Amino acid sequence: MLLAAAGLSGCGLKSGSPMADDVVPGSVGRGQPLKGASLTVTSKNFSENIVLGHMIGLVFKAAGAEVLDRTNLPGSISGREAIVKGDADAIYEYTGTAWITYLGNQEPVVDPLEQWRAVRDADVGNGVTWLPPSALNNTYTLVISKRNNAKYRLRTMSDVAELSRRDPSAVTLCVENEFASREDGLPGLKRAYDMDIPAGNVRKMDAGIIYTQVAESGSCLLGEAFTTDGRIEAMDLDTVTDDKHFFPNYNAAPALHAATYERYPAIAGLLNPLSARLNTEVARELNAKVDVDGEDPHEVAKEWLVKEGFIKEG
Repeated sequence: MLLAAAGLSGCGLKSGSPMADDVVPGSVGRGQPLKGASLTVTSKNFSENIVLGHMIGLVFKAAGAEVLDRTNLPGSISGREAIVKGDADAIYEYTGTAWITYLGNQEPVVDPLEQWRAVRDADVGNGVTWLPPSALNNTYTLVISKRNNAKYRLRTMSDVAELSRRDPSAVTLCVENEFASREDGLPGLKRAYDMDIPAGNVRKMDAGIIYTQVAESGSCLLGEAFTTDGRIEAMDLDTVTDDKHFFPNYNAAPALHAATYERYPAIAGLLNPLSARLNTEVARELNAKVDVDGEDPHEVAKEWLVKEGFIKEG
């Protein structure tokens, strides 16, 4: 384990720690098909993906594996490279991110299942195996406080674009650095809707700060958000509809280092039932526990897996 950790740290991954939970199979993992395996799970650095990464790790642990936790990597590229290179074995990835950001396509596939199939087939050559997707669709949206929206009455992205052309100074945006530069983020959105937003009206910040800035401050009329985020309801925000369907489908699905899946094909039987249960409503509930109630992502993941019967505490 120490040698593996040293090798991984050389590739730029954060140091991790073994999952020490005493968990046993529930409806998945019976017979412990991963007994003797040493597997590394990873995730991006936002609450939902961290929770999903811990779910994978806990299921692997219950199925008999030794699990190294390397969740909470910065940005999307870190986790992606870890899976491609084999520095990590599994992550919950998003189909739209893979299709646009990793695979370099410009036009999303409208049908969610066809989008996943296109990603699955294209990623074979990169040494990545995709398992079936969940109904959890964590796509982008813009949010505005109900207080401000009483004045502007923004219902759609086309409404935002029209306001930006009529009164450019009115449309101020708070976004993450990644969204500000991704083609499936702000640059593409502005082109698709012909938005006239001066560069000085775009403010970059961490995701968590965006919600409070939009809800409580006058510095941002609108903010980048995710449709699965529990803070939208908790902070009394309105979402703006993507009426031209610019944003791709971002269905969460397990992405595995292909050699890992070839060695442990039982992983499909462990994670497919989990993905079948996950959806946008479940994600909002779990995300709120972390981002609104302040609970630990690992405990949120374990509590939900136990409640759903996937695993049991030993």
